[in-house]
Amino acid sequence: MRVKIRKGDTVQVISGRRIDKGKRGEVIKVLPDSHRVVVQGVNLRKKHQSQVQTQGRTMSPGIIEFEGSIDISNVMLVCPKCKEPSRVGIHRDEDGVQRECKNCEALFD
Repeated sequence: MRVKIRKGDTVQVISGRRIDKGKRGEVIKVLPDSHRVVVQGVNLRKKHQSQVQTQGRTMSPGIIEFEGSIDISNVMLVCPKCKEPSRVGIHRDEDGVQRECKNCEALFD
């Protein structure tokens, strides 16, 4: 199945954890095989990192905070024109295939 959300898009979390619901952020990474996306500032995780020595460099120990992935069905693309989360449609014309907002019919690309 083709993914309608791309890297760099602004999305809003519509379901999931209470602390993440309603947040908006930029898509950092899209994982189409597992049907997941990584959104900046959403689903923050903490990892306890021990000191590691690789190739002559030493990684400092401590607690690292990073964004975890969330399912793509839990986010909705935010339209740049109407600034509202909306469903995405496909618009075909002589220029090719483009994504469009279902609310205001503005083109994303």
